[in-house]
Amino acid sequence: MPIQERVGKVISDKMQKTITVLVERRVQHPRYKKYIRRRKKFHAHDEREEASIGDMVRIRKTRPLSKLKRWQLVEIIQRTPSGLAEVKEGAEAS
Repeated sequence: MPIQERVGKVISDKMQKTITVLVERRVQHPRYKKYIRRRKKFHAHDEREEASIGDMVRIRKTRPLSKLKRWQLVEIIQRTPSGLAEVKEGAEAS
């Protein structure tokens, strides 16, 4: 069985050694053939706490690490400048 990997955006890094990653995919509606966006959140293990809000990351399926964590951080594909991440975080709280 191939190793499952997903690419998504970090939307939360407030937990210790855990990030929340939002993964978007596009699927075609079976009847109307229109493409629709599907979103899903995953909790991933970030051992060194290096990912921050807004980063694009790759996560990989792993053994169960806690009640919700079944994924681990593989790499950070694209970093968000630290100033922009703080502005986005403040905007979400409002």
